[in-house]
Formats: sequence, C-alpha cells, structure tokens
Amino acid sequence: MNLRIGQGFDAHKFTKWRPLILGGIQIPYEYGLAGHSDADVLTHAIIDAILGAIALGDIGKWFPDTDSKYKNINSMELLDDVLKSSQLQNWSLVNIDATIIAEKPKLSEYTHSIQKNLATYFNSNTEQISIKAKTTEGMGFCGRAEGIAVLVNILLQSKH
Repeated sequence: MNLRIGQGFDAHKFTKWRPLILGGIQIPYEYGLAGHSDADVLTHAIIDAILGAIALGDIGKWFPDTDSKYKNINSMELLDDVLKSSQLQNWSLVNIDATIIAEKPKLSEYTHSIQKNLATYFNSNTEQISIKAKTTEGMGFCGRAEGIAVLVNILLQSKH
C-alpha cells in the first residue's frame, strides 16, 4: 500500500465587506477574509496539503493570484479542479486533520457542517475529516482577532 502525507498551511487577515467562508460554508461574522479568491483559508490549506502529498507544488503554482480568472472565485471550485486532475485520479483520501486557529468568531457550531461539505467533495464520509477550532489565548495576529490561520495534514492512499 502506497501512502502519502501532505501538510498545508494558510493565513488570511480579516476585512470588511466580504463574507467569511471556511470549507465552502459561509460563517455569520462581521468580517470576511482578504484574498484574491474568496479567501477560504481552510480550503486553501487543504489544497496545499493535497498538492504537497503528491509533490505537485502549491496552490499559487496551480492558481496564481496574478491571473484574473481566479479573482473572487469560489475556492471549492479550485479544490474540485485539483481533485479531478489527472494527477489525483490514482489517489484516494484516507483522512484530513485540520485545525482552524481563530480567536473570533467561535466556530465549534460550524465544524460538522464544514465536515459534511468537504466529505461531498472527497466522496468520503465525515469520519475521515477532522475539523478542529482553536484559539491562541490572545497571542499573535489570530489572538488579536486580526485574521485566521489553518494547519492541515492529509493522508492519501494509492488506488493501485
């Protein structure tokens, strides 16, 4: 059995006049995240973890922020493109372990919805996807509620 581990990280600062999107789910909050796409920091970290697991670069290589076709794009479309790419056809998800680091908003009531949404994209079940929300007890940019950071580990298994 051929297994590959990938790690992803992303961080975005808060901005007004945008919705907050995490894992394709809109979270009620007074701020959204700044970015070229919809700034879905969780989905970006997942994409980087996938690409890292099979040594295909990173999200910026696949979807550069200098390309206007990705301006305000739904990050779930980017995830879908990666999952449907020929390089991913021989790999299946074993599990995802994601930690969202944010002082605000409180995210615990949304983690199951995020799990369910991601499971549909991976054609998997929610038991394969762990979404945790943590604070930094007031330390750093996340602790000052200036933005959100995400850490993701992914395990992929070869289908052959």
